Amino acid sequence: MTLAMILDMVADGMADRTLIGNRGNGLTGTTLRAKATAGAVYLASTGADRLLYLGPNGAAFPVALFAASLAGVPFLPLNYRLGEEQLMEIMSRQGRPLVVTDAPERVPGVQTIGIKELVSLPAADAPPLRAHEIDSESVAVMLMTSGTTAAPKSAVLRHSNLTAYLFGSVEFASVEESDATLVSVPPYHIAAVANCLSNLYAGRRVVYLDAFTPGDWLDVVERQRITHAMVVPTMLSRIVGELETRGVPGPTSLRSVSYGGAKIAAEVIEKALGIFPETGFVNAYGLTETASSIAVLGPDDHREAVASDDPAVRARLGSVGRALPSVEIEVHDDEATVCPPGVVGDIVVRGPQVAGEYLEEGSKIQADGWFPTRDRGYIDDGGFIFVRGRSDDTIIRGGENIAPAEIEDVLSRHPAVLEAVVAGVPDAEWGQVIGAFVRLRPAARVEEEELRQWVLERLRGSKTPDRVLVVDEFPTTHTGKVLRRELVALALTLRDGSGVSGPG
Repeated sequence: MTLAMILDMVADGMADRTLIGNRGNGLTGTTLRAKATAGAVYLASTGADRLLYLGPNGAAFPVALFAASLAGVPFLPLNYRLGEEQLMEIMSRQGRPLVVTDAPERVPGVQTIGIKELVSLPAADAPPLRAHEIDSESVAVMLMTSGTTAAPKSAVLRHSNLTAYLFGSVEFASVEESDATLVSVPPYHIAAVANCLSNLYAGRRVVYLDAFTPGDWLDVVERQRITHAMVVPTMLSRIVGELETRGVPGPTSLRSVSYGGAKIAAEVIEKALGIFPETGFVNAYGLTETASSIAVLGPDDHREAVASDDPAVRARLGSVGRALPSVEIEVHDDEATVCPPGVVGDIVVRGPQVAGEYLEEGSKIQADGWFPTRDRGYIDDGGFIFVRGRSDDTIIRGGENIAPAEIEDVLSRHPAVLEAVVAGVPDAEWGQVIGAFVRLRPAARVEEEELRQWVLERLRGSKTPDRVLVVDEFPTTHTGKVLRRELVALALTLRDGSGVSGPG
């Protein structure tokens, strides 16, 4: 099965249903296929060996995605907010690309086509390749890893991976024609690709919002009668804040909100559940390398957890839910043995949607089929998965491995603390010392020593932060992941003046 076959299913099965954009003048199943076919014919005529997309969200994104499929070349959406040096480094690795962009000056020396020009190409009789002629094991999509700590790698997703995700999580043409989803995650993220494919496959109209503000988001939800939406935690936090400022509940049209991609404060999701009393919340956990979600915490799980007096059940509000039926997820120790419930180890996954492959490094799937996610966590006795952080976030302090998540959880339970992030700060004597960065609740005040003592009383001394810094906001990527390296840089800068004390 390939993305071209998915397009044919959508175009034949929902020919006249508006699937992209405004209900009155958006793209139907028929027009989406026609525009993708025209794009594929043009792409083939250029001799390009891949199609790059350097632009914002919009109708051109799915047109370009399917055009690449029908031309038999990979599709690579790029972060249009990248600096020139980062963009040029990525471009230097491409072969003969055609770039969809309204800023051709950013990619000198390569073929380009404007975003509006792509969706306005003259009709073509047939695409270069028919759906049955495309190899399901050929590369459909490439996505650049975030590159927050190193040069980004090109994650490879084959047609078989993406269609396996669809078949494992979505039922074809299963929604009412009135359904509409608002997509505000950036187009270069796996969530944008997965949202595009899964909503089209289900028959749900996709509305794009490129420049997110909570006010604009709420206005579009009301105006377009949005029923479903996907946000990153930072967006959800700001939407909740906007509704609190307005003093109104969430829009009644909104039946489902999914979030994921980064850790979210328990207080934010609890407030969201109160402000959106009729909305079902879904926490989706996945990776670029797994072609999107592999586990979900569903609406009933959210409501049950927040209403429970059982600490174990209530804690599940901080989990990422249970594995989708189409994949297996386990937690392994250092000997690749399955950890008992509640024991932290390495989260691994296997299944047909798992690609686990990079253009530069090849496949990272082990001989037994397991892919190491590089996330650390545990599974409770109910099968709920708790992610405790990345394996490369581990702090090595005087030879002892320390997991930041445990300290973050303790700090977040202090009455004055809204959110906490812990990271290793380089130190000449200890290798690394523990830096804690906290956001306080409105009007709250707390001394550094009080927070250090709070941790000391609940964890052993070696896990007590050596320095606690209060910040207004955490630096994040555009998908909401906290940039720990920037917090570490802040701690190092301040150390020059006031010092990060070593262990006592």
